[in-house]
Amino acid sequence: MEYRWLRKRMLPILCCLVMGAATLAAPSGSPAAEDMFFKGKTIRIVVAFSVGGGFDLYSRTIGRYMGRYIPGNPRFLVQNRTGAGGLISANYVYRKAKPDGLTIGNFPGSLFWARLYGQKGIQFVSSKYEFLGVPESTISICAFTKSSGITDMTKWMNSPRPVKLSGTGPGNSTNDGPRLLNAALGLPIKLIEGYGGAPGMLLAAEKGEVDGICGLSWTALTATWGAKFKSGDAVPVVQMSPKSHPELKHVPLDISFAKTDEARLLIKAGIHDPARLTRIYALPPGTPPERVKMLRTAFMKTMRDPDFLSDAKKTRLNIDPSDGAVVQKVVDSLDALPPEMVQKLKDILFPKK
Repeated sequence: MEYRWLRKRMLPILCCLVMGAATLAAPSGSPAAEDMFFKGKTIRIVVAFSVGGGFDLYSRTIGRYMGRYIPGNPRFLVQNRTGAGGLISANYVYRKAKPDGLTIGNFPGSLFWARLYGQKGIQFVSSKYEFLGVPESTISICAFTKSSGITDMTKWMNSPRPVKLSGTGPGNSTNDGPRLLNAALGLPIKLIEGYGGAPGMLLAAEKGEVDGICGLSWTALTATWGAKFKSGDAVPVVQMSPKSHPELKHVPLDISFAKTDEARLLIKAGIHDPARLTRIYALPPGTPPERVKMLRTAFMKTMRDPDFLSDAKKTRLNIDPSDGAVVQKVVDSLDALPPEMVQKLKDILFPKK
């Protein structure tokens, strides 16, 4: 009788002690609790462009492997939220997506420059996103047909006539790159705008309407002009990048021809930094730091995953990643540009008619 009475009295006390110990061992927000947060959940990657494009392909490939490296192994779902050159998606992630780690934005870093130049409709502060990283740094090229006679930088710099380049329109690398090279290096350039995209621009060079093109990535160029490069009918003349592509060690970098600090800063801020942030992966501001850290780590581990790399190679996705800290540094340096340099960049890229 006494034993049954004692057991009856002690059982609630023991239950409270056990529950209290569990609460102390894994309080809300603790590493143990965070480790279980993603279990059974789905992470959305909100892509700024349509299905089948480069942004979409990168995100779907990343989504197949990133869950391996997140505690709880969540599922991934890609959603395409298109419009306004990526602005609709970037604004959505910044202003409307819940900052719980379950929404990742994938949009172009060029929007950060658009904000700098005063584009309307931007509802974010660039530096306040939580950056996971980027899967590649785009290495763009200036390439010319052999028939143009521009087969190296010396011939270009000494050309007695403006060298004709095809471009799409303001805000695109095929426009911005030539304008900045002209301003920083004094290269003789005549930019012919209005082409609809890479196929039309390359065809214009083949037909002799223009001499070549600046601002397309080496990956994109070789997909179309690979045979011409091998035969010598097309020539890569300069790399618009702070570092060489492994296949282009013999081709000089644009910044190596800069003569002044201002010229070097124009190239860095207007060409190199945008190329480093072509494909941003970011979380909404206010995402808990523990989840940001987990997702950053998972993103970079995915970039080294052998299965992911094999998959990326099959679909011709270039992988040359930078982590979230590097992205943050580039964005901060953009925000720190002196107003006079911002104005100079704006005047170069958006000249008054």
